[in-house]
Amino acid sequence: MSTTADDAPDATDTQASVDYAEILKRIPHRYPFLLIDRGEDWVRNKSMVGIKNVTFNEPFFNGHFPENPVMPGVLLIEAMGQTGAVLMSKSLDADVEGKTIFFMSVDGVKFRSPVRPGDVVRMPVEVVRHRGDIFKFRGEAYVNDKIVCEAEFAAMVVESPK
Repeated sequence: MSTTADDAPDATDTQASVDYAEILKRIPHRYPFLLIDRGEDWVRNKSMVGIKNVTFNEPFFNGHFPENPVMPGVLLIEAMGQTGAVLMSKSLDADVEGKTIFFMSVDGVKFRSPVRPGDVVRMPVEVVRHRGDIFKFRGEAYVNDKIVCEAEFAAMVVESPK
């Protein structure tokens, strides 16, 4: 089952932003692996834009690459995935206690341009379809309105082990 008219957003399903505190409540990631700083333009079951402020202090720049620092592409995918996880958690109004959202698949990944210290990465993620606790997304990452990465990915809610 895909999204339906019943899933269509209304005025009460839209929030201008998702702050850092709510992100910390919605997903279990923490420094140094929390890769989104805030969310913008959240619309239930539809979309959200994740924001990542890339700083020279990021631990991965020590080894990737010290003389030519570039954010690893897999971390851009992870940042889009975290944006999707927050979108899912809010859309399902999930009780996050004892649950984690995991990747199921990643497809059609394309890297277009490197991301460097000082960049602000803007990641619009939209729901392609969802059924129960499984969502499929399309995400893109931009720096200064230039696309740097794109992918389709799926995620599901999983009970955490006791």
